[in-house]
Amino acid sequence: MQVATDTRERIIAAAKTRFHSRSYADVGIKEICDSAEIQKGSFYHFFPSKRDLMLAVIEDFAHEWADGFVAEAFDPALPPMERLEYMIDAAYFWQKSVKEVHGRMSGCLFGNLALELSTQDEILRAKLMAVFNQAKTRFQEALDEAVAIGAIEPLDSELTAEAMLAYLEGMILLAKAQNNPEVLYRLGPAIQSIRIEKAGH
Repeated sequence: MQVATDTRERIIAAAKTRFHSRSYADVGIKEICDSAEIQKGSFYHFFPSKRDLMLAVIEDFAHEWADGFVAEAFDPALPPMERLEYMIDAAYFWQKSVKEVHGRMSGCLFGNLALELSTQDEILRAKLMAVFNQAKTRFQEALDEAVAIGAIEPLDSELTAEAMLAYLEGMILLAKAQNNPEVLYRLGPAIQSIRIEKAGH
């Protein structure tokens, strides 16, 4: 059982780094098998298709993301609006470290895949949207708490959270296009200025 688990994890690890640094279309199953040091038969034992592997990669990366710097950024012990600052800082330092190691920014895996696949594969699009919705919930919970304690004026927390997530993803995309993580550092503070009022206000 442990051997099977290790093999599956090797496949995901080999795929994750390649899908993130390049693209879904550019990475082939043979390359992944060679990197994981397995035969194609072993690959198809765990993943009936490349799409199934991609779903597993998204799931693995989402857990890593949620349990890592996102969990730290949205620590309930932090004041709610400070969590937004922490999130921007975490994204900045992560992208900066990737560039220092590889010479270029990799951007956001979920954003990269959404741009590449959303109009091509409905199952992968839905999986990516689930990840984005989880992220939006983190923003919304922080905003609701900020309103409850009087740190900010009442607003439409769901739409504002969605706009903040869009702003974050847009910044990462722009920074990747410029291969310059400093874009996040310069533009990041503006995320706290995003406000969408409730209808009727």
